[in-house]
Amino acid sequence: MAKFSLVAMGGTFDIIHKGHLTLLSNAFTISDKVIIGLTSDELAKKKGKNLVNKYTQRLENLTSVLTKNFLNTSFQISKLENDFGPAVLEKEVQALIVSDETSNQGNILNKLRSEKNLPHVQIITVPMSLAEDGTRISTTRIKNSEIDVDGNLLSIDK
Repeated sequence: MAKFSLVAMGGTFDIIHKGHLTLLSNAFTISDKVIIGLTSDELAKKKGKNLVNKYTQRLENLTSVLTKNFLNTSFQISKLENDFGPAVLEKEVQALIVSDETSNQGNILNKLRSEKNLPHVQIITVPMSLAEDGTRISTTRIKNSEIDVDGNLLSIDK
């Protein structure tokens, strides 16, 4: 029996890596259904992200990963045009899944929910996944050819 009936989380999911899979796994472990906010191209650009994949490709990749790795799960993917998307307005959302890097978002979300007379959500912080060198796995490091999607170091001789 899951602890929550509905949790929310968000991300850009430009290059899906082990850290993303850890966040998703945690979300599906504790909830019957997960709302996943997928950052729009416009929001990603506003946040200074240099995307490899456009929104439609990221949506396709994320959907594929979810159906392959998380069988018999219930999820909804929503386009994020701002930091919170449906997590602000969806009364039934009970928790927000965040990484160490985005944990401050939980307090902001609960403030917004208070303003809308909605109950606070529980903030579940999932530790960042570390690469072979003990540094966090990130899309930037993958793009820079430092590590692969599983956090293995790549040879600089390549």
